[in-house]
Amino acid sequence: MTPEQESRQEIDSQLVQTGWIVQDYRDMNISAGPGVAVREFPLATGTADYLLYVYAKALGGIEAKPRGHTLVGVEEQSGKYAIGVAEEMPHYVLPLPFTYESTGTVTQVTNRLDPNPRSREIFTFHRPGRF
Repeated sequence: MTPEQESRQEIDSQLVQTGWIVQDYRDMNISAGPGVAVREFPLATGTADYLLYVYAKALGGIEAKPRGHTLVGVEEQSGKYAIGVAEEMPHYVLPLPFTYESTGTVTQVTNRLDPNPRSREIFTFHRPGRF
C-alpha cells in the first residue's frame, strides 16, 4: 500500500467517524444520508480526492496527501475544487465555501465565507450537520 493509500484509509475512517458516508464516484448516491463524501470526483479544474455533499448539495472538497507531506501551499490545489463545480450541479453557493487538505494525521480547512479566508488546522473533519 502506498503512503497516499494509507492516508486515504485514515481519511475515510475519520470521515465515517464524524458522520459522513464515503462512496466512490461510480457508485455515488448523494441522497444516501445527510453527509456524503464522494471519492475521485471529476471537476472542470481536475479531480477532487473527495467532494462533500450535505443534504444532497455540494459544499466542499478534500485534497488528500501522503502522511508526512507538508500541507503548506496545498490550499491552492484544493481551492481549484471550489471553483470547478458546474453550475448545474446541486450546490449551496459557488465557489464551494469549504476546502480541506489532509494527510490523515494533519487536517486543515479553509472557510471561503470568511472575509479573510485562510487555512486553519483542525482536529478532524466537521460533521455534516455542523456547517
